[in-house]
Amino acid sequence: MFSGIVEETAKVVNLKKEGTNLHITLTCSFANELDIDQSVSHNGVCLTVVNVDKVNKTYTVTAIEETLKKSNLGLLQVGDEVNIERSMKPDSFLDGHLVQGHVDQTATCTQVEKRDGSWYYTFEYNPSTGNITVEKGSIAVNGVSLTVVNSQTGSFQVAIIPYTYEITNFHNIKEGTIVNLEFDILGKYIQKILEQQIEGIKELLARNSQKQ
Repeated sequence: MFSGIVEETAKVVNLKKEGTNLHITLTCSFANELDIDQSVSHNGVCLTVVNVDKVNKTYTVTAIEETLKKSNLGLLQVGDEVNIERSMKPDSFLDGHLVQGHVDQTATCTQVEKRDGSWYYTFEYNPSTGNITVEKGSIAVNGVSLTVVNSQTGSFQVAIIPYTYEITNFHNIKEGTIVNLEFDILGKYIQKILEQQIEGIKELLARNSQKQ
């Protein structure tokens, strides 16, 4: 479990394909503090550390085919910056929101606007998946916990302050950039419950209609 408060960006130093898997080697300031089997969020994707090279201060994680299909990790190139966050400790402050590290789908940046010292990013996503945003609700974009602005069907905006702009890879996002989305877990549960209730009502009405 994560909070969506990115610690820093890690730089991709090597990419290696093995079958349908992708081994991603990165470097960051706390690479030597990581342990094998530790969970780290990469652009919002929870991945397991499989190797630590303390000499070169790098570590390696592996993304499977399903992860590559549903996220932007398959688009990574050597030199790219990736938002990283270690998993929360039980006694940690929840400064962001509950983020599972399970990306729901990707979105495309359609506009970047600098306004009054901050940046407003507009993203569009495929709404047919059933995922939704709500005004002032929470969403994780590339693993960053953010508040939704201007919620629309299939699109939304987020406002980025200078600190977040500098500390995350938002400073690299431009029109056409693909990002990872994880929608608010509470909203997803509520949506699922409502869908089941609506389906149950439909079945009940259908049975009553047949009896008549």
